[in-house]
Amino acid sequence: MSASLSKAWTIARRDLRGRFVGLRLLIVCLFLGVATLAAIGSLTSAITDELANRGQAILGGDLEISVAQREASAAELDTLKETGELSETLRMQAMARLPDGSDTQLVELKGVDAPYPLYGDFILEDGANAPPLGPTDIYVTPALIQRLSLSLGDKIEFGEAAFTVKGVIGDEPDRLSEGLSLGPVAITSLEGLRATNLIQPGSLFQSKYRLKLPATVDPAELGDELEKQYKNAAWEVKTRDNGAPSTRRFIERMGQFLTLVGLASLVIAGIGVGNGVASYLRGKQSAIATLKILGADSAMVFRIYMFQILAVALVAIIAGLLVGAIAPLAIIQVAGDVLPIRPEFALYPLPLIVSAAYGLLIAVIFALPPLSRAKLIPAAGLFRGESRSWREIDKPTWVAVMLAVAAIVALAVGTGREPIFSLAFIGAALGILLLLSLLGILIRWLASKSPRPKQPLLRLALTNLHRPGAQTGQLVVALGLGLTLFATLAAIQTSLTNEIRFSVPQQAPNFFVLDIPVERADEFKNQVTADAPEAEINIVPTLRGIITEYGGQVVAELDEIPEGAWVLRGDRGLTYSGELPEGSEIAAGEWWPADYDGAPLVSVDEEQATALGLKVGDSLTVSLLGVEIKSTVASLRRINWQNFGFNYVLVFPPNVLANTPHNVAATIQLDETREDGLLGSLPREFPSISMVKVKEIASQIGTILDQMATAIASAASIAIFSGIAVLIGAIAASRQSRVYDSVILKLLGATRSQILSAQAIEYAVLALLLSAVALGLGLLAGWFVITQIFEFTWQPDWGVVMVTLGLGAVMTLGIGLLGSIPVLSAKPARALREL
Repeated sequence: MSASLSKAWTIARRDLRGRFVGLRLLIVCLFLGVATLAAIGSLTSAITDELANRGQAILGGDLEISVAQREASAAELDTLKETGELSETLRMQAMARLPDGSDTQLVELKGVDAPYPLYGDFILEDGANAPPLGPTDIYVTPALIQRLSLSLGDKIEFGEAAFTVKGVIGDEPDRLSEGLSLGPVAITSLEGLRATNLIQPGSLFQSKYRLKLPATVDPAELGDELEKQYKNAAWEVKTRDNGAPSTRRFIERMGQFLTLVGLASLVIAGIGVGNGVASYLRGKQSAIATLKILGADSAMVFRIYMFQILAVALVAIIAGLLVGAIAPLAIIQVAGDVLPIRPEFALYPLPLIVSAAYGLLIAVIFALPPLSRAKLIPAAGLFRGESRSWREIDKPTWVAVMLAVAAIVALAVGTGREPIFSLAFIGAALGILLLLSLLGILIRWLASKSPRPKQPLLRLALTNLHRPGAQTGQLVVALGLGLTLFATLAAIQTSLTNEIRFSVPQQAPNFFVLDIPVERADEFKNQVTADAPEAEINIVPTLRGIITEYGGQVVAELDEIPEGAWVLRGDRGLTYSGELPEGSEIAAGEWWPADYDGAPLVSVDEEQATALGLKVGDSLTVSLLGVEIKSTVASLRRINWQNFGFNYVLVFPPNVLANTPHNVAATIQLDETREDGLLGSLPREFPSISMVKVKEIASQIGTILDQMATAIASAASIAIFSGIAVLIGAIAASRQSRVYDSVILKLLGATRSQILSAQAIEYAVLALLLSAVALGLGLLAGWFVITQIFEFTWQPDWGVVMVTLGLGAVMTLGIGLLGSIPVLSAKPARALREL
């Protein structure tokens, strides 16, 4: 056996002689697919590893306790100090003012103590470590310097205190764990922040307590113990292993999605591999026949060409791995600023191994069938150029292909973060391939049974679809996949773009105003009306609490948060109202009377109730300022989240929360020309408030969505390139039979333009039919990505989708016609000698 393998390898190597003529399509397709997978996997690993390696610095400690709207009590602080070194920070939204009142800016104001940061370095823009802050000192980000035209030494005011700008922030080590910021960051001391008098009962602020623990203490175990000890304290606990959970979830989910997109492009490339191998082996018919006449059996022929294909595949895979391994370095250099964290470049073996395994399995799956056909054809049949036998595949080949497919599915599920999602994606991809393959068979059958047109060009184009040697099936798959990807990308891109454009209504408020003292609510309304009489004002109470129990389930005892139940992740906004809030409608249950004065009730958002499995009559407990309020679900509401008003998941009757210390918030809608006037007057009269411009929020979210769309388009573009390569391969595979047809037609008097016109009609018919199919498949795929993966609203721009699909059809038609030029150039005498 070893001698036979050695002999087969020797013949295979000599036949190749370092030249890959005929197998270039295989190299291109495998290279693109493997490189894409390796790059996505390596970049995802780089970011997640960086999150893990810098977990202490990102979190600011080994363990973090955060609580909303209050500071820890003396007893709680004593307990925390006993467990390790403690650092305290306070964080809130506040309005920065210039001393002369000429300009204001919403700022994320953060107060830190002397031990901050416990891990990492607080760096200024000049590269130096930030010196300790005095009571009137403040550090600001470059964005605030630019927006308020500040310089070092300038004064800036918050609330009732004035500060001196002592430096510009270069690196805030725990920035990522702080979450989304609605404005530039300013950092002062705890004493300085308290001097502003912005922290009052009911103010919206967050206290964070970071602990630096001894090496012998497990942060997770300590966190569990502290939560049990202070189960009514409404603490949110994080450990260094998951300092930025939302970022990690987004990166892992996006990475898995892009990996599956890369796998889909590799599957598409596999079709090109099959076409390339089939075309290569057809060109080797004479060599295979000669080997068989000289005594080589089918097994020897199989080994020779399998060795060749594996050798070429390994070259393509290795090249793809090299590019994929170093691609993150280029991505980090070019797009490092838009990544959630800038990782260090390193080689990550696991994604490279997985990518190589995918590439090898795809090569085997698509190369085995044409190899099986080649070994089964007798020498005489090969010399005669028989085509019927080329469609025969033996049972061992089918078994091997099925095993390889099963291995790919197992690999995708085993390495995926969500196995069910991976299975669904792979099932959908295989379903699309099967559907297009069946469509190709149907088109051939319909073409063979349809009446013959009287017009010669039409008759010739129709015959081209079903004649012996026609590559209609491969062309349908290639064209269908390419056009489907065009439609999918257009639908995803435009839907993400419209998420902001259409989600911000034309009559959206200009401002959200937070932390209005409840006792000054009427005074605030009068001030706005005096400055802008036409302004529409909506004032609502606002509090923050954390759900500790729902439907009898204690949140602290959950192994993991239910899918989609984001309301359980930390503290959430609460309000009370005697009337059904604007933008809501009752989906189940009933609203309480305006003068309700009974046991605690609550109305819950319908979507979150579904995620939690809540129904009317179930219990729900909220911890508010350290006090647990157990209530009964009275109703479920369907909320219009797109009205950009105050939409709360949880709404209580006034008798439940009205006596709890709180502030109110407001939305203000007015003419844009009045915005600057309010930004100047309201912060002066009401120093505690924060004014958030809706347009700035929409701009931040729009930037994030644009980055997501770019990442999806970049990964999917590889699949489009693979589809184009498959199309080229299908055209190349049919070249021999088309050359024969072209020569015969020329001998019968046909001109080049007539032959080209017939082929143009053939490709146009396929493109027209497949455009309709691709539109349906692409919209279905786009809908799934937008609504099920990213949980956005499905709102594509139909005009852009249709134009993109049309351009894609024209482009693929052009590729098909360009591939026909060598056929038209064939010399009859030479072609007849070679047939």
